[in-house]
Amino acid sequence: MNTDGRSLRILPKLNPQAPPNFITPGKKIHESHDVSTFLVSKAYMDIMTFLLQLNRSMFPSKLPNGKFQDWPLHSDAVQFSAPVRQLQGLLGRVEDIITEVPPDSGPRRFGNISFRKWHQVLTDRASELLREFLPADLLEMRSPNSEHPSAEVELKAYFLGSWGSGQRLDYGTGHELSFLAFLGAIWKLGGFPQSADGVEERAIVLGVIEPYLELVRTLIKTYTLEPAGSHGVWGLDDHSFLPYIFGSAQLSPAIHEADLTPEEGSLPGAPDPGDVVKPSCVEKERKVNLYFSAIGFIYDVKKGPFWEHSPMLYDISGIRTGWGKINKGMVKMYNAEVLSKFPVVQHLPFGALFSWDRDPNAVTPVASVHSTSGPQTRSVQPENEAPSTTVRPNTDASTRAPWASTEANPPSRARPTVALAGSRHEPPSFTSTLPNTSRLPPGPMAPTRAPQAPTMRRSPPGGDGPTKAPWAK
Repeated sequence: MNTDGRSLRILPKLNPQAPPNFITPGKKIHESHDVSTFLVSKAYMDIMTFLLQLNRSMFPSKLPNGKFQDWPLHSDAVQFSAPVRQLQGLLGRVEDIITEVPPDSGPRRFGNISFRKWHQVLTDRASELLREFLPADLLEMRSPNSEHPSAEVELKAYFLGSWGSGQRLDYGTGHELSFLAFLGAIWKLGGFPQSADGVEERAIVLGVIEPYLELVRTLIKTYTLEPAGSHGVWGLDDHSFLPYIFGSAQLSPAIHEADLTPEEGSLPGAPDPGDVVKPSCVEKERKVNLYFSAIGFIYDVKKGPFWEHSPMLYDISGIRTGWGKINKGMVKMYNAEVLSKFPVVQHLPFGALFSWDRDPNAVTPVASVHSTSGPQTRSVQPENEAPSTTVRPNTDASTRAPWASTEANPPSRARPTVALAGSRHEPPSFTSTLPNTSRLPPGPMAPTRAPQAPTMRRSPPGGDGPTKAPWAK
């Protein structure tokens, strides 16, 4: 219980004596307006609840003696439960398939064609792997006297959705979201032990999600997978988002169990956000922190100045109010740039564990360029009626290249961004329409239109770059 009397929201677990009727998860998001339906669904609420639950567990803990306990990667302070170790074994077996299916050595322009074979092998073995590493009573859970399938059919759908597309030879945040749903499904089925103070959630992040991210990076490098739905340099990251959320939490101020989640400040001794431009610092910190491990991977696969190939992360590195502020902004950005984006969530399937049904506490979302960035339903033109002028929907500002301007004088090469809280010129809509992320409110996190941020950007060190970002002070 928190100091103000409200309990932290925890993803509820199903009653194993009365499970729902499981079904084969299916596609529900076909057109842009379906995203708005998703944002008021039970599935959206459950995903956001689980994400915030995991995020809070990664904040350092205050100790009775006045000191703190942080949670670096590969720390002996985090003990892994039997289910976490079983999932580590599952990831190990998935990785073994890479040695069975080496990359094709022939010339190619895009992803390596051998990834299709790798993906097919994984698909063929998925049921066998799940039965080997997940409890039988969990996989075989079903309603008594029901003709519906068992829970395995839903777990398998999210598991297979976690490894990129064998058809498109790509990987992106939608696949990462599917893995988050896979772990959330196991949680809902009671596959993780009950614990206090985020102990099991912390083990899930460090013991399962971190190895998963490392395995995905191996797949990307081995099979040269393309970014799925990438914004290029105008997006946060080509492939992942979760390490930036959990990694910034690792470096945020320490908290007691009853404390609100900090929204500014940093852990004493934490690296400066601006250290992302220092390769030697990144190389050191990537071994202990999820945020810097993601930055390190960018250095592995991209060449050139950091502020050129990763301008949004470079902008964020200028925030002076600490890692707590960055973490708060990352959660908001995940809501806007992942969960509210048609190209990302269109492939997420829905069943009984993550239901398409409307959440009774949901607030109707405001239509946004995020949720309207996909196909639109065409209206039928009545007979004998003059054709109407079709207005092309406004493109998403966060993905439009800076040179795509119809003005006589094109803007500077600085591009619009989704600003993190910390900018002196932060748009009012960014803070007023999104709730306090220290606790999930009774309804889902309010979907919002992507805020239009200032077009100024931090100037690269030693160069005549764009105007310095307003928060970099």
